[in-house]
Amino acid sequence: MATATRRATVYLDSELHKALKLKAVETSRSVSDLVNDAIREALAEDAEDIAAFKERSGERLLSYDEMVKRLKRDGRI
Repeated sequence: MATATRRATVYLDSELHKALKLKAVETSRSVSDLVNDAIREALAEDAEDIAAFKERSGERLLSYDEMVKRLKRDGRI
């Protein structure tokens, strides 16, 4: 199933653009495909992080001082 596409102008660092073009040639893929995949991966990671935060939202927060004391008590520092 084909998805609708939109054209966008993105300004890339020249070295990143060069690397991206080389990767496109080496992998026989378009620059657009590589960029779309990278964005999908980044958004998927964000979704995982959000889910993890929601899952742990009920946990008690530790202060920095409490964490240092715990690490010292457990012999980690």
